[in-house]
Amino acid sequence: MDKNSKIYVAGHHGLVGSAIWNNLRQRGYNNLIGRSHKELDLTDQQAVKAFFDKERPDAVVLAAAFVGGIMANSLYRADFIMQNMMMQCNVIGNAYSHGVKKLLFLGSTCIYPKNAPQPMSEDALLTSPLEYTNEEYAIAKIAGLKMCESYNLQYGTNYIAVMPTNLYGPNDNFHLENSHVMPAMMRKIYLSKLLHEERWDMIRKDMDKRPVEGTDGESTKEEITAILAKYGIHPNKVVLWGTGTPLREFLWSEDMADASVHVLLNVNFKDIIGIEKYSSVFYGVSTSGEVNRDSSQGRGGAIPQLGEIRNCHINVGTGKELTIRSLAEIIVRTIGFEGTVEFDSTKPDGTPRKLINVDKLHSLGWTHKVEIEDGVERLFKWYKESLD
Repeated sequence: MDKNSKIYVAGHHGLVGSAIWNNLRQRGYNNLIGRSHKELDLTDQQAVKAFFDKERPDAVVLAAAFVGGIMANSLYRADFIMQNMMMQCNVIGNAYSHGVKKLLFLGSTCIYPKNAPQPMSEDALLTSPLEYTNEEYAIAKIAGLKMCESYNLQYGTNYIAVMPTNLYGPNDNFHLENSHVMPAMMRKIYLSKLLHEERWDMIRKDMDKRPVEGTDGESTKEEITAILAKYGIHPNKVVLWGTGTPLREFLWSEDMADASVHVLLNVNFKDIIGIEKYSSVFYGVSTSGEVNRDSSQGRGGAIPQLGEIRNCHINVGTGKELTIRSLAEIIVRTIGFEGTVEFDSTKPDGTPRKLINVDKLHSLGWTHKVEIEDGVERLFKWYKESLD
């Protein structure tokens, strides 16, 4: 891809999108386009079409999504499936109609069945039921990767889907109502420490930055104490959801960005399914990955000799895992917390284990760099600096 190529990063203010934006700039790609949610609502079909009509990007990175943890997934089930489906349909559909040459779609490893064999390879997709607590989000992301796969097979496009494991890093979401496990745990333990030390200046600064159910730094001590207790945060004691036994894999967001940009710049659909098989259908394919966009050249699903092509997405992770309890212990050490951490087993654990197989990613030339202990330290440093 030429350094002057116009690249639209959807979700460029988010955890992954901002890291991808920075990674591209570091590599010399400066013709980048980004729009905040206020500037462009990706669920608005006409607004998205108008944006593509005006900007005509050469490539698209779809990193925008409606996301959250177990609590948010349980409370906003309709939002999780509808908003994500609308965003994906609007962006992918307009990418095709406006001749976008390359598209990278970011999903999630929650697409895999609850009891999939571990570590989960790309072929585990749709082999058994999903985890109920994030079913709607998973279905939306499965639809997104299938859109990419299907456009490639029907129209010869070059849309690649990557499925990252649990991500954490700069610009993470620390709001207690809808954050993921690591930032939520980190903030709870830090606030518990501050409550014990009666550091109300820091507590109020934290609450001003990220209010909880409308309670902010201007609220009374009693109001702040009560709302934090609702979320299991007490002076020198934190109560976390579940048993602490589920195993999770975590990937530093800047590693994810590096993997994403590596795939965007170096991996084509033909590399994933095999150039011979791809060329036998799309007669206009060159070794550089350029394709004849005329759908009359062939429709993959209609040619028997092609066989079944599925699971063309790419897992992105570390291939390493730890328990939620072990993660809590790393965070406790990083923060210097001397209180107690308890687990409420009456609350759901979610999927018992979620380790992915990253052999395909490694074969395409990329491996992770940041290990979990270093990553937790980096995240806590970023979190504290975000309060200034």
